[in-house]
Amino acid sequence: MMLRTLIGQVLRRTRMAQGKTLREVSELAGVSIGHLSEVERGRKEPSSELLDAICRALGLTLFDLLLAVLREAQQQPQRIDLRQGRFELADRTLRAQLPTRRGDFRLAA
Repeated sequence: MMLRTLIGQVLRRTRMAQGKTLREVSELAGVSIGHLSEVERGRKEPSSELLDAICRALGLTLFDLLLAVLREAQQQPQRIDLRQGRFELADRTLRAQLPTRRGDFRLAA
């Protein structure tokens, strides 16, 4: 599972546990609702500055967030499936770009 997905899951779970809306957190963090939603869904890679602002809006420290992400990652099943040029990691499928030359390999979300 991608790090940004884990971060997003933890942020969303924390926000919802606090009973806060996307609008409330976005206003406190100084980010658009759409961008915050994309971060929570793991579609946008948040900068450290944005993570700090979101954490402050949720009453967390970056340490709290990273510790929760670590715990979340430890609970995820780690599985790699190489069939049909795809990787499965933590029950999510990532499309793998085939190597363009020997030794060159990248994963694309």
